[in-house]
Amino acid sequence: MDFVALLGTKGGPAIRPGSAMPTSHLLSLAGQRVVVDCGLGVARGLCDQGMALKDLSQIVITHLHSDHYLELGPLLHTAWTAGLNSKVTVWGPEGLTDYWRHFLAAMAYDITIREADEGREPLAALVSINLLPQGPFTIGPLTVRTLATEHPPVPCFAYRFEGAGKAVVFGADTGPMPGMAEFAEGADLLIHEAMLKSALPGLIARIGNADERLLQHLLRSHSFAHDAARIARLAGVKALALNHLIPADDPGYGYDDWHTAIAGEWQGIFYLGHDGLRIEF
Repeated sequence: MDFVALLGTKGGPAIRPGSAMPTSHLLSLAGQRVVVDCGLGVARGLCDQGMALKDLSQIVITHLHSDHYLELGPLLHTAWTAGLNSKVTVWGPEGLTDYWRHFLAAMAYDITIREADEGREPLAALVSINLLPQGPFTIGPLTVRTLATEHPPVPCFAYRFEGAGKAVVFGADTGPMPGMAEFAEGADLLIHEAMLKSALPGLIARIGNADERLLQHLLRSHSFAHDAARIARLAGVKALALNHLIPADDPGYGYDDWHTAIAGEWQGIFYLGHDGLRIEF
């Protein structure tokens, strides 16, 4: 069964009572499972999809904003305590090697004790951190292509996975960019971030400890829902899923608001992301 599970669909790192969790996904395509991003809650999300953490093998990270990789180290450590004894390959941008080295250092006391007292294989030996190559690469039966997105000031990459005659595109965090339509052309599913313009003032007010620079960042580095819909239309994708929703935790906005925001650009198959949503294709 080929599917994408949206494990965490909230844009941004903060969680509040009743809110969705930050970004993470599980892709299952051509018999290969890949975790895409590791925001807070990814381990719980994978378990809720029926995946044993000891079966982790491939992880890709889009960029080094905390809501996309905060739980990478804890996921790997938790998988190790759950029986992981095979290699896990992690792909992502420059900086992941330092993150993993520092995580191992921070957890050295616990890791050393568990290796000596419980007979576990060294955790460090099980994990391979790989920086993204310049061109396409393979993950098992999948061909993977990347695209640098418009997400200043943090380098960020969209991913296109192809296998078994199907293609899935994770747009990552990005401002609207024409190149995304070409990158996503003909995909079976485009997963794209989305904001609601009318909801941004209330969001900034709720956060409370940021100034006008946060709004400036949102406007230059993220996409409105209608931007995502236009990309989907131009790309001719078979289905569009909105995730990394900004806002995802405002009770004043719901499905109708998001659907109205895309209606002028997209009339095809549409999924509004929520935690745990499984999209089969």
